[in-house]
Amino acid sequence: MTKAMALDVDALRREIEIFVEVSPKNRLGGDFDEPAWNRPLLGVVPGDDPLFGEFREAVDPRHFLPEEVFNLHFPDKPASGAQLAVVCWLLPQTEKTREDNRRQKRLPAERWLRAKQMGEAFNDVLRKHVVGWLAERGVDGVAPVLSPYYGRFSSARFGLASSWSERHAAYACGLGTFGLSDGLITPVGKAVRIGSAVVRAKVGPAVRPYSNIHEYCLFYRNGTCGACVKRCPSGSIRKDGRDKALCQEYIHGIVEPHALEKYGLGATYACGLCQVGVPCEKGIP
Repeated sequence: MTKAMALDVDALRREIEIFVEVSPKNRLGGDFDEPAWNRPLLGVVPGDDPLFGEFREAVDPRHFLPEEVFNLHFPDKPASGAQLAVVCWLLPQTEKTREDNRRQKRLPAERWLRAKQMGEAFNDVLRKHVVGWLAERGVDGVAPVLSPYYGRFSSARFGLASSWSERHAAYACGLGTFGLSDGLITPVGKAVRIGSAVVRAKVGPAVRPYSNIHEYCLFYRNGTCGACVKRCPSGSIRKDGRDKALCQEYIHGIVEPHALEKYGLGATYACGLCQVGVPCEKGIP
């Protein structure tokens, strides 16, 4: 097997921060000549962290282990989980975007919809940039959600699932814990997008400043809050959990046609009302 080199995490962090700051693709577009995302956060974890095995129980049995998705792309240079690292970044929504969406009661604001469409397109550019930047330094890598082997599917046990969950990867990387709405509550709040890559590199052991998957959520911590339940226009968030199918019905049946008809944004499915106007909007409550 090809030997893994140590990952210069600080250099990668600087590169991602600079790219987000200067890239002309980090824009909302339309009438909004402004960035889609604020300054990112970065987390890393070894590819053999036992959490990735546990995610098959939490997400779906078809969820990739890091070495599985990596070796599909490098069959002639396979790696074990111990020779890999998972890199995750958070892209925080801007104050203007959060403020616009905070005012909404039923349908998302245009800025929020643009952050989903143009902002996620930029996140794809960033995923490719991270993989390319590392490749120039001799580090093989793959962005799992851009892989042709990545898939979304319906699971009898879990509902809508995928073969790589960036939210769960970010949890493993020490970037946040899950709330009642299933969103990730992070040091910069719940209003974020996530990106990730699996790379052939060595990193130190995981540093997770929490001990359980719901630690930052007030509802799970002490039974208070539940603000996201009131914010959800579809009724899909309840105190016994989230109905993913009902959420998807609302997003695709109500929000997506609204985005096209009012703003000309095709195939844009986002809501995010549960991510703003709540105590975890922009930090850990």
